[in-house]
Amino acid sequence: MAEFWTNYGIPFAIILGESLALLVALLIVTAYVLLADRKVWAAVQLRRGPNVVGAFGLLQSFADLLKFIFKEVIVPASSNKGVFLLAPLVTVTLALSAWAVVPLADGLVVSNINVGVLYILAISSLGVYGIIMGGWASNSKYPFLSALRSAAQMVSYEVSIGFVLVTILMTAGSLNLTDIVNAQHTVWFFIPHFPMFIIFFISALAETNRPPFDLVEAESELVAGFMVEYSSSPYMMFMLGEYVSILLMCAMTTILFLGGWLPPFNFVPFTWVPGLVWFLIKLLAVFFMFAMVKAMVPRYRYDQLMRLGWKVFLPFSLFWVVLTAGVLTFFDIAPK
Repeated sequence: MAEFWTNYGIPFAIILGESLALLVALLIVTAYVLLADRKVWAAVQLRRGPNVVGAFGLLQSFADLLKFIFKEVIVPASSNKGVFLLAPLVTVTLALSAWAVVPLADGLVVSNINVGVLYILAISSLGVYGIIMGGWASNSKYPFLSALRSAAQMVSYEVSIGFVLVTILMTAGSLNLTDIVNAQHTVWFFIPHFPMFIIFFISALAETNRPPFDLVEAESELVAGFMVEYSSSPYMMFMLGEYVSILLMCAMTTILFLGGWLPPFNFVPFTWVPGLVWFLIKLLAVFFMFAMVKAMVPRYRYDQLMRLGWKVFLPFSLFWVVLTAGVLTFFDIAPK
């Protein structure tokens, strides 16, 4: 029994503890990131934003959490009740599970697998199922149209994200996220791959249904999209899954293009700062760009959204893959 506990029990307990710590930290960060999003949006419109609950409104997200928890869950009579209630759970579970392979600092990762990029690509691709389930199970025309839009939109921009990842993988020579960060000791990848950085950032906006690509939740057309019939805790889980996915895309932008936890300059005044602090600074800077785009850029029409993905991003990202492979081969600088 002692041998079994040593071989299996202790490693499992350690992984479970790390997972719970990451989950709690992620939920707290998400609460304050949601508040920051509302504050940025308010500031652009010359408003104060949430400022009543707690000092400077810092407890607003927790007040909203309590409100959602204690409200009644309303399930439409004509809906498929099982799928209707399962959809938000699927969305939030997939969004949280993707963080298992994200390295927050050197060695600070729950599961440092060698195919971390493929794992995140697979999990993020599955996220659309929660939206489709919610839109179909509501048995209403607006949620169903929103679910169809979401499926087409996510498929369109995942192709471009895939080609962006291929260019980074060829440059770093690894699918491991820690190795990708370590490959940026000399130069961050956003410098040689700046066009891919822009494409990845815009595709991340479309992937997470953020403005100007929020056609899935277009208020003027679809009311609240696939969440029309949702209330209380299920609605909260959909929103939580959305913001956790946004943070994941910000983290991936940081890891793939901004050097992860590496300091901007490798000399003494900057090297004493812990890697986790650098990672959080870069992640929040990327999220600030997400928030500013939401506040300033008008929504695209649906045909413009599809045209941008298939006729602009796809051909250019494919061209950049070929160009990157040619440069690495011609100058013999491909990682061994």
